[in-house]
Amino acid sequence: MNNKIFSEIKKLPEFKKDSKKLLKKFQTLDEDLNNFIKTQLNLYHKLKQDNSGIFQIDNIDIAYPKIYKAKKFTCKSLKGRGAKSGIRIIYAYYENENIIELIEIYFKGKQTNENRERIIEHYKKH
Repeated sequence: MNNKIFSEIKKLPEFKKDSKKLLKKFQTLDEDLNNFIKTQLNLYHKLKQDNSGIFQIDNIDIAYPKIYKAKKFTCKSLKGRGAKSGIRIIYAYYENENIIELIEIYFKGKQTNENRERIIEHYKKH
C-alpha cells in the first residue's frame, strides 16, 4: 500500500524564505507544516471533507492550478490558539498531477492578506 498522499510537495523559493523567517518565532513550524499536509490537505483534497478552513482564492486570473488559502493551521508554538493560530498558507493544487505547491506562508499579525502579485507573477509563466 502506498502511504504517500500526494505525488510531490513543492516549495517556491519565496515560501522557503517566508518559512525561514517565521521559524525563528515559531520553532514548531516545520513539524506543524508536515501535520497540516498529512491531515488538512489530505482531508480536503483526497477525502473531500471540508472543515471550512481551506478556501479557493477567486478573483485571480489563473485557470490551472487552483490556488487555495488555508486559514486553519495549528501551530504548537502558539499555545492555546489551536487552528486559529493566525498563520496562513497559500498553495496551489495541481489536481491532474497530484502535486501541492506551497506558495506563501505568513502570520496574520504581520500581514493581512496573501501576496497576489507573487501568485500572479509565478503562475502567469505557466
